[in-house]
Amino acid sequence: MTTPAEDLLDRAAAAALSLAADRPWPQIALRDIAVAAGAPFAELYVKADSKAKVLSHLSRRFDQAALNADAGEGAAAHDRLFDAAMARVEAMEPHRHALIAIAKSEGLPHAALRFPRTARAILEAAGVEATPVRLAAMTAVWARTLQIWRDDEGALNRTMAELDKRLKQMAEQLAKVGAGF
Repeated sequence: MTTPAEDLLDRAAAAALSLAADRPWPQIALRDIAVAAGAPFAELYVKADSKAKVLSHLSRRFDQAALNADAGEGAAAHDRLFDAAMARVEAMEPHRHALIAIAKSEGLPHAALRFPRTARAILEAAGVEATPVRLAAMTAVWARTLQIWRDDEGALNRTMAELDKRLKQMAEQLAKVGAGF
């Protein structure tokens, strides 16, 4: 069950995606998002006083898809990580155009600030403790996966192949430094 604040933020996030699909992100104000969400501006402002906070909420909602992933009982860590990351990608897929437009206008350094939280969600969803070295490694895997996803329309074959490759490399590198899983 969602709280009224979560409902408001969910509506704002959906409105932001809808607006970003039609207009350049820098031309969209928080007030525009409130109007599109059918919410009083002051009420939205109390819950999210910037577009960045609306995007942060949206990112947490996409992370929830990773957290809800179920790779099955006894699956290998690689498979659990793969399934969690792909669940996150699949949750983003219907909003591809808007998310890419937002990311391009924000710039990579700003967008990348949310990557560690997503990497933590993927690790935790897979039952892999998010130690600092694993978190750093998974953040790098996630960043590269998103880079490929941006250009991989359709069946996401390139995205899945890149994710698989990077997860295998991550496991090998972590094992070399005694931080494997």
